[in-house]
Amino acid sequence: MKINTDGVLLGAMCDLHGANKILDIGTGTGVVALMLAQRKPQVYVDGIDIDETAFEKANANFENSIFNNHLKAYHHSFKAFFELHPENRYDLIVSNPPFHLNALQSPKEARNISKHTDETFFLDLLMLAKNHLTADGTLTLVLPVEISLMLQTTAKDFGLYPKHCIKIKSYPDKAHIRHIITFTRNSNNELLFDDFCIYASQGEHSLQYKATLKDFFTIF
Repeated sequence: MKINTDGVLLGAMCDLHGANKILDIGTGTGVVALMLAQRKPQVYVDGIDIDETAFEKANANFENSIFNNHLKAYHHSFKAFFELHPENRYDLIVSNPPFHLNALQSPKEARNISKHTDETFFLDLLMLAKNHLTADGTLTLVLPVEISLMLQTTAKDFGLYPKHCIKIKSYPDKAHIRHIITFTRNSNNELLFDDFCIYASQGEHSLQYKATLKDFFTIF
């Protein structure tokens, strides 16, 4: 099963408090959804992906999981999915979304879909996510720092407010490269920060990383 560091950190560290129904936007092979189900087996997770190959892999992985009664895959963009299911409300919406704003397009269409987008994508995501969250629901995204900072400023225009930010760096002496940022509908949030480091040294994962992922990776 194809996995990536951004996805597994999102799946391991997003807050599941109060979450019973979850939506994973851009589920890929379903790794994040499966991790959430492992962490909290009573939750129900819908995983959606615009890419047909990814959807088929996620669907197969869900069916082969011991949590299969709580996982469902859909082959839709998030806009199409919400149009088809306008009544759906989620306690938690998560996404490891496309992140190359206005970048040169890759020659491979699948990579274009998964990794290239423009600002409109994120504005639509904020608007539609807010409309499909429960009153106390949260939206949690893993993003490059510059996009996270943009959305922290922009989200309030859509009725969402940053609550918690995990700042991720590769090495102790390097700059942060990702944020896991959580938004809620509560305008009185005090934005809280945590730091996370992936490697202690070249080729050696940090104790923090190992502790976070030990329940998911047999190598730890």
